[in-house]
Amino acid sequence: MDVLIHLFVGLHIVGIAALLGGFLTQMKAMGQGTARFVPGMLHGALTMLVTGVVLVGLNQADDHHVNSIKIGVKLALLIVILGLVYVKRDEERIDKGLFGLVGLLTTANIFIAVLWT
Repeated sequence: MDVLIHLFVGLHIVGIAALLGGFLTQMKAMGQGTARFVPGMLHGALTMLVTGVVLVGLNQADDHHVNSIKIGVKLALLIVILGLVYVKRDEERIDKGLFGLVGLLTTANIFIAVLWT
């Protein structure tokens, strides 16, 4: 079971890397007002959602303690990110504030995962 959990943790990290990487590649365009949500950001957010749900299930099945409040906060942030990216995915230009919000929420999600024990 541990191997399976580690596999999904790795896939979860790949998802966050795709989401954050997509944001970081658009930072220069954000300064020019031409930033957009690239497909990798949507795929990364979806990967995070699926692997996160699987990880919670696997950890509970293996009798590991799952901090439900932490998971709930992370899920809420991810749903906001996913909603924004999904709704605005076809627009050629995204408002700087909205685009920055997605980057901020993504970074907050990372720090919650790492620092909240």
